[in-house]
Amino acid sequence: MKLITIAIDGHSSCGKSTMAKDLAKEIGYIYIDTGAMYRSVTLFALRNGLITEAGIDEESLRQSMADIMITFCLNEETGRPDTYLNGVCVEKEIRTMEVSKWVSPIATLGFVREAMVDMQRLMGEAKGVIMDGRDIGTVVFPDAELKVFVTASADVRAQRRYDELMAKGEACSLDEIRANIIERDRIDSTRAISPLRKADDAIVLDNSDMTIPEQKAWLLEQYHRAAGED
Repeated sequence: MKLITIAIDGHSSCGKSTMAKDLAKEIGYIYIDTGAMYRSVTLFALRNGLITEAGIDEESLRQSMADIMITFCLNEETGRPDTYLNGVCVEKEIRTMEVSKWVSPIATLGFVREAMVDMQRLMGEAKGVIMDGRDIGTVVFPDAELKVFVTASADVRAQRRYDELMAKGEACSLDEIRANIIERDRIDSTRAISPLRKADDAIVLDNSDMTIPEQKAWLLEQYHRAAGED
């Protein structure tokens, strides 16, 4: 089968990353978690005092973008890539509620998106990659051979996120998580730059009532169909 680019977009906490990671491992593709890239920028801003009660210090963050290096390294224990910020693994730190609270506002900033899109295109220029995010099929790789748009109800996504955080031993509130998800949906869908939307040629997957094995089988079928084309 030919090497292709696979773009998976969709709402927050709908399982895009899990699907993409599993498929990448199954078919030997490189997985790039673009959401983790924006989360890493957010973590950098939080750690460096660029986010306060007054909001985001945009000018200071703009000047700091050259100091932000995001890479991925395969975790041999999990078989999945971990996210590194300036050479340090931050896979756990970028998944906290504090980062989740600020990642959508950070991702609306034009200079942040420009820097991340440039990185993403460079990572995927050789094909044989799977990327998930908000604008992969519409902006980053509009010519991707396979585009999938994933969604699920806010209640289902909130419960999944709650279960994930509880399993990690993190104190959290289901109501707070649901409110965060709804707010992120609003920001992602209405931002002026690269808003979240389904690409015209994307396949929609509502996984509200699907198990992870069912999602995995569905996505593998779509891959075989796209990669097997002449």
